[in-house]
Amino acid sequence: MRTYESTAIGIPEILLPKAGIDLKKWAVIACDQFTSEPEYWHRVEELVGNEPSTLNLIYPEVYLGEKDPEARISRIREHMNRYLEEGVFEKVEGLIYVERHTGQHTRKGLMACLDLDQYDFRKGSSSLIRASEGTILARIPPRVKIREGAPLEVPHIMVLIDDPENTVIGPLTQEKERIEKLYDFDLMMESGNLSGYRVNDQSLEEGILQSLEALADPEAFTKKYELSPGTPVLLFAMGDGNHSLATAKTIWDKTKENARDEASISNSSLRYALVELINLHDEALIFEPIHRVLFDVASGRNIMDEMRQFYPGRCRILKCSNVEEMTEAIDSQKGSCHKIGIITPDGFGISEVTNPDSNLPVGTLQNFLDIFLEDSGAREIDYVHGKETAIQLGKERGSTGFYLPAMNKHDLFKTVILDGALPRKTFSMGEAWEKRFYMEARRLSSV
Repeated sequence: MRTYESTAIGIPEILLPKAGIDLKKWAVIACDQFTSEPEYWHRVEELVGNEPSTLNLIYPEVYLGEKDPEARISRIREHMNRYLEEGVFEKVEGLIYVERHTGQHTRKGLMACLDLDQYDFRKGSSSLIRASEGTILARIPPRVKIREGAPLEVPHIMVLIDDPENTVIGPLTQEKERIEKLYDFDLMMESGNLSGYRVNDQSLEEGILQSLEALADPEAFTKKYELSPGTPVLLFAMGDGNHSLATAKTIWDKTKENARDEASISNSSLRYALVELINLHDEALIFEPIHRVLFDVASGRNIMDEMRQFYPGRCRILKCSNVEEMTEAIDSQKGSCHKIGIITPDGFGISEVTNPDSNLPVGTLQNFLDIFLEDSGAREIDYVHGKETAIQLGKERGSTGFYLPAMNKHDLFKTVILDGALPRKTFSMGEAWEKRFYMEARRLSSV
């Protein structure tokens, strides 16, 4: 693999399903979607049947609580090895330009490898690649079990670049008609269309690398964000799949610790992770909020009273006559007061917190929920994509939902640079069905 240390980029050898495989059954949505909707995944299983599919190569998180996770992990490994042995894949070397059509929008991306030595997901990181949201450390060990020792990676990771002039991906959009088309098909579950093109033109590849170099230029970086000279450059900010990339990083760090010497791992594919790069300024890239739902709230606990106690003298609870009143108030909020929608089986309300300690309403809410859960206030929390799902789940007996506003995507990079990672699960890049589908794979090995 050709690598470029100054921009943390690797030119990958990608594995794609060979001709004749039904791509509509092959590609499935990211494993961390529809985690409270098992019926979605049951429909996927019925659609795929016994055909080759990335469904057999991933661990849908809706099943993370099952009794025997090791059995599922074992089946995943078996399918990975079988697909490799049976020649399900064909190799494609080079960057891949991808387009995801979702009806009204077309999101553009670039498949590439990122150097995990230049990624640090810890709070306060100053690395070239950084987490944009807080990393839940407890979520990494289960993922390590799935990835560690696996012969393949099939990524749903999307990483953002802040490229207002569209210098990195834009030229590929303009030139796509003269580069090799690799696939073009409709995704399952009415999720749009996916197409991919191999960047087999040397001048286009060089242009991509030069544009990334320009974005990473220290002087241009500090001028762009009005920073002090010497501020560490942030070139790549996590969009989706933060915990998956953190898992890959954890395994790579462990590999280095256990290596006999640097030479023994000098060519290790574990140092890199396959991701899709997306321009923050892509018009199709819309930041959606990630709502919260508590399940099985403990008997005798009054969440609204406890929120008032958590923010004494600063929190008041307002009732809403309907869901439209609640969502309008949350979506249109301005000023320093944080408004959070509350959904219960008994109706809708709003929590207003004045003089908040956090920059965003999601931080104000999460600070309270962390303590509430530590005090056994509810059995479980889920982070939900989509207003309808949050309302449906929040209205179920024993549950409480929290409706949050979206953040302005153009504030992301400067906020991460100045303040560090945002509160975990702050934003979602699109609705659940618009998330990345597994399509490409890459061979992993220990050496």
